[in-house]
Amino acid sequence: MHEMVAHRTGVPLLAGAALEEARRLLHGQSADPHRVLGAHPVTRHGSRGVVVRTFHPDAASAECLLFEGSGGTQGQAIPMERVLDGGVFAVFLPDRQLPLSYRVRLHFADGNVWERDDPYRFLPTIGDLDLHLFNEGSHRRLWECMGAHPRRVDGVDGVAFAVWAPNAVRVSVVGDFCRWDGRLLPMRQMGVSGVFELFVPGLTPGWLYKYEIRTQSGPLRIKADPYAFCAEPPPGAASRVYASNYTWSDDAWMASRPNRDITREPLAAYEVHLGSWRRVPEDGHRPLTYREIAPPLVEHVKNLGFTHVELLPIAEHPFGGSWGYQVTGYYAPTARHGTPDDFRFFVDYCHRHGVGVILDWVPAHFPKDDFALRRFDGTALYEHEDPRLGEHPDWGTLIFNYGRNEVRNFLVANALFWLREYHVDGLRVDAVASMLYLDYSRREGEWYPNRYGGKENLEAIDLMRHVNEVVREDCPGCFTIAEESTGWTGVSRPAREGGLGFSLKWNMGWMHDTLLYFSRDPVHRRFHQDDLTFAMLYEHSERFINPLSHDEVVHGKRSLLEKMPGDYWQKFANLRVLLAYQFTRPGKKLLFMGSEFAPYSEWYYDASLDWHLLDDPLRQGLMRCCARLGHLYRESPCLWRGDAEGPGFSWIDCADREQSVLSYIRRHGDDLQVVVLNLTPVPRDGYRIGVPAAAAYAVRLNTDEAAFGGSGYSTAAGAAVEPLGMHGFPQSIRLSLPPLSALVLAPA
Repeated sequence: MHEMVAHRTGVPLLAGAALEEARRLLHGQSADPHRVLGAHPVTRHGSRGVVVRTFHPDAASAECLLFEGSGGTQGQAIPMERVLDGGVFAVFLPDRQLPLSYRVRLHFADGNVWERDDPYRFLPTIGDLDLHLFNEGSHRRLWECMGAHPRRVDGVDGVAFAVWAPNAVRVSVVGDFCRWDGRLLPMRQMGVSGVFELFVPGLTPGWLYKYEIRTQSGPLRIKADPYAFCAEPPPGAASRVYASNYTWSDDAWMASRPNRDITREPLAAYEVHLGSWRRVPEDGHRPLTYREIAPPLVEHVKNLGFTHVELLPIAEHPFGGSWGYQVTGYYAPTARHGTPDDFRFFVDYCHRHGVGVILDWVPAHFPKDDFALRRFDGTALYEHEDPRLGEHPDWGTLIFNYGRNEVRNFLVANALFWLREYHVDGLRVDAVASMLYLDYSRREGEWYPNRYGGKENLEAIDLMRHVNEVVREDCPGCFTIAEESTGWTGVSRPAREGGLGFSLKWNMGWMHDTLLYFSRDPVHRRFHQDDLTFAMLYEHSERFINPLSHDEVVHGKRSLLEKMPGDYWQKFANLRVLLAYQFTRPGKKLLFMGSEFAPYSEWYYDASLDWHLLDDPLRQGLMRCCARLGHLYRESPCLWRGDAEGPGFSWIDCADREQSVLSYIRRHGDDLQVVVLNLTPVPRDGYRIGVPAAAAYAVRLNTDEAAFGGSGYSTAAGAAVEPLGMHGFPQSIRLSLPPLSALVLAPA
């Protein structure tokens, strides 16, 4: 390799710093290809002009095609000279100045010709303010400048790429458009920001691409774009250039959203894994697309009275068996179900039919797949170098370095991205407990204490508080939910008051204790009534959701139906009481898909729910019961308005252990309901309870109705109040309690 000399003037067209950069370019080590390539103003022997340089390692010759008619005929082709062996060509254009409009035509020994706009003649497409905010960790619309963006620059259509790889020697965009040759489109590093940028003219949406990264230790890394809006369907792992052209139709929903307060409204979420809710048997049992699933799912959800759907993670992930919880494409809806605009249609359809959308969001960890975030630029960039900080022993995944500004910004912006770009209403944050504690699932010596010697992950705590604050500030009416299973205090308390700032928290203790109780033979339940009553001792310490989630019907835990004791009929009766208890006690609600018709088997992610089971009359009855419950819940402010307030709930009697009967009041102002649970298969005739209102009581729900699959045990449609004091009230009513039943009554 040696320096060539321009024949016409006898003065080199490549020298000094440009020559050194050209040599790095030929060795695949240039972090600043624009220094040598593209158009540069020069003075040669007193003549001002522009030198244009281009590079292709396989080109035999090159021409510069000038446009705009300046100094020659439009489209004039001027031969370029080889100035460095290895494919660097240059030409001096006297009396020209920047900006200069031109194209490059390359000729190859096999006769092929390649003509293109020169990527190296364009100014950076990412600004200094963007870079500053990113490095500071405070760019709230980061996805608008990072990743791949179709744009028109200087009248030329193409795609602007930007990626963070601060420790890379060189970063190139690769794809079919350059035969995946990393030598051809090296990117420029933007100062000390660690961001590499390049505008590639001629590219359009649809192209697959990755980044080829030369590390400081030498090996190449081929990586998907962390900020890609779209990805190749698995098992492919490339990113895809995407531009949305979707027109939203949920204006009414979005206009009302800022005025909502989910803590004062009904929330009954139907938890869904899109890949297994329903499949298409006549087409190889493939999952439904986003557009296909929206109408039947929304109809089903509305029929059952749910207010929201909560989706297991739909961000791109390589392994379906992770259920979406091992994310590789944080800014891309999974291509398994269609395009990003197809997912926009899904959310839009939900909103237009009055259903909110919650997404599971996973900032707790990411997988070790080598095409993704792991050692992105050859170093532990998104994760920690030390596995005691950077790896999850339970899941074999990596932990984000929450203390690094750019990583923090990646996650904060990602939360806002789903709420803004896809109109999602809430984020359920997965595995919060694993983020809070440095010793999570670790033995002594396998973790580092924080700077105060404690086990709290201070950086993760700060991140969660910050995410919750910016969601509240930038997306009013949206909410966040914590899946947190420890005794951490203040999870749903505002950050300014020392809490984590979540809107709501899953009540994992309630879930565990309740399922344990209902799994017991009714003959033994009198010894374990505390399993149900204990949760009320801490009910108002947080703003809770009562979840019966996917986690409770997998990994040998059995389906909800199979957890229930007794014969076939009793199993269904128990399940109806369980759901009535869930929907009438304080706290928002979450129920995993399929629970409404009680499958025998555990949930399996790669198959449809067993919809054929609805041929069973007991399952039809359970579905009708769920629908009545859901609509009763939505129509009754006393069941949700005062969830987080003490006066919203009070026991009538929680001490009748011998008969395993519980009774309580739900109240909001003058709106009240009385709930009575008979948790044994023994009917209780003439059962008396005190009541707060001196009026006749009407039965709003009886889970033992024959229409629900119940026994149809004779129960009056209401009860008259008698002036006989009981349970601290001056009046009471007498009821006939059906076996394994829940009664909900309200003043007539």
